[in-house]
Amino acid sequence: MATLLSLAEAVALHVHDGDVVALEGFTHLIPFAAGHELIRQRRKHLTLVRMTPDLIYDQLIGMGAADRLVFSWGGNPGVGSLHRLRDAVENGWPQPLAIEEHSHAAMANAYEAGAANLPFAAFRGYIGVDLPKVNPRIRTVECPFTGEKLAAIPALRPDVAIIHAQRADRAGNVLLEGIVGVQKQAVLAAKRSIVTVEEVVDRLDAPGYNATILPSWTISSIAVVPGGAYPSYAQGYYRRANSFYKKWDAIARERESFLAWMQQNVIEQGPEAFQSHAAAAR
Repeated sequence: MATLLSLAEAVALHVHDGDVVALEGFTHLIPFAAGHELIRQRRKHLTLVRMTPDLIYDQLIGMGAADRLVFSWGGNPGVGSLHRLRDAVENGWPQPLAIEEHSHAAMANAYEAGAANLPFAAFRGYIGVDLPKVNPRIRTVECPFTGEKLAAIPALRPDVAIIHAQRADRAGNVLLEGIVGVQKQAVLAAKRSIVTVEEVVDRLDAPGYNATILPSWTISSIAVVPGGAYPSYAQGYYRRANSFYKKWDAIARERESFLAWMQQNVIEQGPEAFQSHAAAAR
């Protein structure tokens, strides 16, 4: 059952050096505040898993938190490359980063398999593409009923899944609404989970469209972090800070400017800094 903790307490309790950690969110509800807490607590040797890693993974990688990345497409959406990710892969700074690249469909299916406690995912995919040539974890199986050849990859079973959501109720149930990616599947697949939320309410009232409720028994801990998805957005709470995504390209391009920004805006600040930023984006 979900316990209500501070973000610092939740990360200290559930995330350990060497863990496989998935911070999921698709275009919105990206758990930036939680990622920053991992950096402040100096977590190391993580395997980071995510569909479409963007700025928060650039920051985690640039601060030396990760040894390995399992992903499908990585970049600064609408802007360009992730410079800290590229520097780690191409130059080994601040340390070498191993990568395991998949398609979006493969990642989604692997999370589904993990959530169902299956050892691998089988699906139609990777036909006529080159990824299987460079990723030995992409294999094929034959359907025992039709003889069809299908792609197969190991299930994703993170040690910890971390997501951001709009609301939790006092019983520990969590509501996500708006654009929902694989957050539900990641939580169900993980051994432990942390959900940061905008607020705790007496009752969860879903509007009836594209909403997901995660029951309390699926979640390890909940932390109330208003603005915890900023500079991404939380539907019904604040807008995406498009200007910051543009600014990040220059901030992260050079090692010195990146480290200076991280020291001032992450290391020396706590999650409460997100509240003022998000309030300005309402």
